[in-house]
Amino acid sequence: MPVKILIVGGGYAGFYTARGLEKMLKPSEVSITVVDPNPYMTYLPFLPEVAAGSIEPRHAIVPLRRHLKATEVIGGKVTKVDHEKKTAVITPESGEAWTEDYDVIVMTAGSVSRTFPIPGVAENAVGMKAIEEAQYVRDRLIANFARAAALPTDSEEREALLTVTVVGGGFAGIETFAELRSLATSLIEYYPQITMEDIHFHLVEAMGRIMPEVSLETSKWVLRDLDRRDAKVHLDTQLKSAVDKVVELSTGEKFASDLIIWTAGVMANPMVRSTDFPVDERGRLTALATLQIADGDTVVPDAWTAGDVSAVPDISKTPGPGGFCVPNAQHAVRQGKLMAKNIVAVLRGDKPREYNHSNMGAVAGLGLGTGVFQSGKFVLKGWTAWMAHRVYHGLAIPMWERKWRVFGGWWNNQFLGRDIAHVERAIEPRAFFEEFASRPKPKTEEAPAEEKAAVTEADDAADASDEKTDGKTSKGKKPKTEKKVSEAK
Repeated sequence: MPVKILIVGGGYAGFYTARGLEKMLKPSEVSITVVDPNPYMTYLPFLPEVAAGSIEPRHAIVPLRRHLKATEVIGGKVTKVDHEKKTAVITPESGEAWTEDYDVIVMTAGSVSRTFPIPGVAENAVGMKAIEEAQYVRDRLIANFARAAALPTDSEEREALLTVTVVGGGFAGIETFAELRSLATSLIEYYPQITMEDIHFHLVEAMGRIMPEVSLETSKWVLRDLDRRDAKVHLDTQLKSAVDKVVELSTGEKFASDLIIWTAGVMANPMVRSTDFPVDERGRLTALATLQIADGDTVVPDAWTAGDVSAVPDISKTPGPGGFCVPNAQHAVRQGKLMAKNIVAVLRGDKPREYNHSNMGAVAGLGLGTGVFQSGKFVLKGWTAWMAHRVYHGLAIPMWERKWRVFGGWWNNQFLGRDIAHVERAIEPRAFFEEFASRPKPKTEEAPAEEKAAVTEADDAADASDEKTDGKTSKGKKPKTEKKVSEAK
């Protein structure tokens, strides 16, 4: 019987694990199942460029069924794991949940946006963790320009529509902030009613610096570059409220902002708490450097983990905060590739290898034509760093079919310009249909029994009166109508 391997999550780590297992094991040796709510893997580093309209949204995702041909892909969620019994409850997108048996489980459920109980955030902000969010941000910003162009220049609504707020100064926040600023600048050409002075960009960061992945000097250069583009960064500042889309900062500053984007951190997928695996104080699965789930130093047999959902010890020369690998794409991809090899090794009676990596550096795109790259003390800024960013990530997205789509899009934009068409109403596609759809007339409500009786009595009285009238008519003169009829005869 083939070994049944259940992979929970089809992100970086889950995708590369499944792909590696397909390459190393025959279908007669293994049965692989991936469970994920989405039928695709999202290449998260491309989300800021998707939001800025530089990459087509569908090109930034990798369809699982197309590229995992020997793997069963189930659209749904794993809502419970009982590893002692080696069973998992799978809740599909439609239909009833069922219990799935497995021999080996791989926990790669990823992370979700980490928010705080700040008034108005849950109701008015949007994240930057999913392709749908990035597409929404792009369409919303372009649509806001169209709305603002039709409003008086002194309108408060107009100012709110042209104000963008990003919360969080890490890589995701800074790239989103800078890319959207680049998009807004390019939109000026198409909306002569709007000037650069009308557009307001705010980034809120609780720490005293941005982008902790690079040196302080490099982060200061990024701040200067953003300031040159009239994009304001609020350091040592916290978001206190976003009620009714009015941003209130800890400094006392208040302003209306129609587009509020939350990028202030992530947390391990909460689904791990519905398992019997050990977790740390931050809700991450505890693991060894071999990527095996472990309770202390004791390995949990046939259980593996990698990526954002795990606390994998960082045994490199430059370990991450707390001695663990930081939650980023670079680690998830490498861990997924190693985990596939380690699972095969254990199945064949060999020892697994520890995950030890060398830092490849950090690269960020800051809008068309500008970026930053740092590896050790080596730093690139501006156009060369932007090119390095595009080459690195263009080659890093899985599958050549996806790479060609991304590079092809960049090439087209170079000559055709950024596509500013927006389909904001795609999030409510039935709105057009519902607006003019014919609806049945509401049925008349049944009258109460008392009213029916009253109506019946009134009708009887009317009939009696008519009979008396008819009787008098028959004894007296004939009605005029009858006379006319007889004359006509």
